[in-house]
Amino acid sequence: MWWLGLRRSLGFKYLVTLFTAVVLPLTMGAAGEAWFGYRDQSRHTSDVLQLQSRSAAERIDAFADEISDQLGWAVQFPWSDGSEGTHKMDALRLLQQVPAILSLVLVDQNGIERVFVSRTRLNVVGRGSDMSNDAAVLGAHANRVWYGPVRYEQDSEPYMRIAVARELATTGVAVADINLKLIWEVIAAIRIGKTGYAIVVDDAGRLIAHPEISLVLRGTAGSEDYQRLKQTLSGRGAATVTTVVAGEASIAAATSVSKLGWTVIALQPTGEAYAALRAGLWRSLVLICIGTLIAVALSYVLAMRMASPIRELEDGARRIGRGQFDHRITLSSGDELEKLAARFNEMAGELAASKQKSERINLLKRFLAPQVAELIETPQGLLEGKQHEVVVVFADLRGFTAFSSRADPEAIIAALREYYEAVGVVITAHEATLIQFAGDGVMILLNAPLACTDPARKAVQLAVDLQAAVQLLARGWSAKGYAMGFGVGIAMGPATVGTIGYEGRLDYTAVGSTVNLASRLCDLARDGQILVDFIVAERVAGSISTDFLGERAIKGFNGSTRIFAVTAGLQGPGSIGASGRGAGESALLPL
Repeated sequence: MWWLGLRRSLGFKYLVTLFTAVVLPLTMGAAGEAWFGYRDQSRHTSDVLQLQSRSAAERIDAFADEISDQLGWAVQFPWSDGSEGTHKMDALRLLQQVPAILSLVLVDQNGIERVFVSRTRLNVVGRGSDMSNDAAVLGAHANRVWYGPVRYEQDSEPYMRIAVARELATTGVAVADINLKLIWEVIAAIRIGKTGYAIVVDDAGRLIAHPEISLVLRGTAGSEDYQRLKQTLSGRGAATVTTVVAGEASIAAATSVSKLGWTVIALQPTGEAYAALRAGLWRSLVLICIGTLIAVALSYVLAMRMASPIRELEDGARRIGRGQFDHRITLSSGDELEKLAARFNEMAGELAASKQKSERINLLKRFLAPQVAELIETPQGLLEGKQHEVVVVFADLRGFTAFSSRADPEAIIAALREYYEAVGVVITAHEATLIQFAGDGVMILLNAPLACTDPARKAVQLAVDLQAAVQLLARGWSAKGYAMGFGVGIAMGPATVGTIGYEGRLDYTAVGSTVNLASRLCDLARDGQILVDFIVAERVAGSISTDFLGERAIKGFNGSTRIFAVTAGLQGPGSIGASGRGAGESALLPL
């Protein structure tokens, strides 16, 4: 799938790395800043709102205390006959001093209305209405100060009654109607940020004060929302996010006005409260976007910078893999890639040298024994001339001269090819060194140039397998009318081994009496015979059966030479016993 290829691409890996190194820290930093900023801003906003609501509540309390104190001055003198005028003057003076008082009623100690003054109606003295059971009078007598519920005149402006009584019952009670619209000045002066504000609601949720006076003049309209907001904030010690007012998310904190049973609520829209935080988040987002773009750009640049050398390396590796060892990679990046290219070039040079060496060895193997060809390229000096104990094996065909004199050249070459093919397979299997082909004869060397364990036994086993292979061919030749056999001679002893020849042509060979003896034994061997000298017979005694054939004078050797013939005794295919001859046949023919 395409995305799997993308995941494996160098550009994607660079992008992931740079994104992790650049964008991820920015993102984590922005997230941490947002979290801590939100927490700190929420705490700060809560503190400000609570401070503002407490301040407004205290000022409203002070407003109520001031009115109740002023009303107290109106009832400081006891009532008596003819004192209505004096009390009226005190009442009118109080209206002048306290603009919030709309009307004032002075009631004597018997609960009878004695003086009534008002800003909107006629003043009345001595009306004589019985107010002894009025809630304001009863409340004032009971608590000295009584605050009535908020009411709306014509369902618009909010009013409340305040009644005050002195300790002396003879002074009576002062009952005043207070226009709460004047509290708007207190609330309107409160500004929290640019758009934050405060409101006042009574215990029924009715709006008493709001910076927009038109909302107050609506009377009880919307009181359900304010009541729900009041209930939401009730008992909370910290500011709370709410959407009750006008459906706008705001942070709100409330403080109760203890004397009046009202609640001051301070609000600030969340948009303004967290404006700085939001601006910081936008800045962080911009930085993250910039970081992402930088990561993408850098990953692309780095990938392109890496891709070209990598493609050259890949192309070079492909060519070298195809055998173009002369190809060289040229990079000048000055970094590890340049070093890698140099290593590639070194490897190509070494492979070229190895190929040339392999070609030379393969070519040499066509003319030399494989062991000798391998050693020509080694600096170990194994092919230098030296005296060494070796086992020499000579073998050739019997009756080949007569066969070659009367057979066609094609038949002669075909027979030789079959012969050398069979001999070569056996020699290779025994890891012996083929020194030379000489017509129908072969010279084989063991224990040189590479030493081996028990070379005498290996040589005899080699001869046995050679006999088995060639005798199989001989039966086929016999069927074609070719009477040919095969004999082998083996001798062991010291010989001088090494390379001889001239520049352009070298042969590895062995010279000495041991070589001559093996050759003479091969000449003496009849078809199917394997003749060995005394040293070989002694070395293989106990594992391979040999028969002593007697002593014989051999040309080039002083005295007589003891000669032995290998008989049946080797196990496995290719032994004399498996060659088709019985024990004691041609292998035991006397000299």
